[in-house]
Amino acid sequence: MASERITLTVPGPHGDRPIGLSSPNRVIWPDVGITKHELAEYFITVATPFLDANGDRPVSLQRYPDGIDGESFFSKNPPKGAPDFVEAVTVTYNSGRRHPQLVLTEIATAVWAVQMNAVVFHPWASLAQNTDNPVELRIDLDPQPGTGFAEAAAIAPALREVLAEAGLEAYAKTSGNRGIHVFCPIVPEWEFLDVRHAVIAAGRELERRMPSRVTMSWWKEERGDRLFVDFNQANRDRTMAGAYSPRALPGATVSTPLAWDELADADPAAFTVRSVPERLAERGDPWAGLRENPGRIDTLLEWWQRDLEAGLGELPFPPEFPKMPGEPPRVQPSRAKKADA
Repeated sequence: MASERITLTVPGPHGDRPIGLSSPNRVIWPDVGITKHELAEYFITVATPFLDANGDRPVSLQRYPDGIDGESFFSKNPPKGAPDFVEAVTVTYNSGRRHPQLVLTEIATAVWAVQMNAVVFHPWASLAQNTDNPVELRIDLDPQPGTGFAEAAAIAPALREVLAEAGLEAYAKTSGNRGIHVFCPIVPEWEFLDVRHAVIAAGRELERRMPSRVTMSWWKEERGDRLFVDFNQANRDRTMAGAYSPRALPGATVSTPLAWDELADADPAAFTVRSVPERLAERGDPWAGLRENPGRIDTLLEWWQRDLEAGLGELPFPPEFPKMPGEPPRVQPSRAKKADA
């Protein structure tokens, strides 16, 4: 018996494209009954803001063949048999390995990705025409046990002030879970390591101002219930869910851009695959025009140098990264103390 299949007509810059969707009634989010078909229609509806935020850059797909309760895997390069309109760009990973990675140039690519069981889209901070130099400074405010979105929402405006003092305009979005992502558009003049150092400088300044509520400690055992400024999300090939990307969470939440005056009263659980299209129709996109006035990270890099001269050095990199210059030992503090003893 042939499997159920429908064809969606997806508009785009090169005219309508027919995209086949197999098993359209397969339920992706069991708790709310959202199907593969509904997810594909979601992307068609939010095409403009989704592509504004995630288009024309390398992107990784998080794919769930059996819905969000099943196993998942990451897919970076277009598989064999991808349609001709699905584009890719060759990127260099931290290991030095080079590989083609998917690029979203039109919403038909996202709908095709849904056909391939993609749920979460993880874009790079750089564009396809220059993958080595980010066009965004990204900071992940990560609540620790005992904290949540409310704590992140209370701290994000203070981070905005720090970034404004450094000459940057900040934009906020929900992570789709408990955290908040803060983005600043920047001119692509610096490599990922420089941008990471700028993020560290901003995070250290925020920590100085709010030491009981904010931490830069990479090691969980040292964080307590303080909000962690995840500086390592600024590294090459480290990505977070893109703006307007769904998350693989029970309520089908979406990582949703917010205006700053919305943040204090926002409920991240309210922004979902079903509610975000209506929100966009009523309020528009708070991130519209984000890339029109990119800033510079010179001041943050001056802060980084100031901190280096004061004895604050490099911070740990993720475990899959090669050993980096000036990096401290990748040893949990408690284990290091035992070894010293």
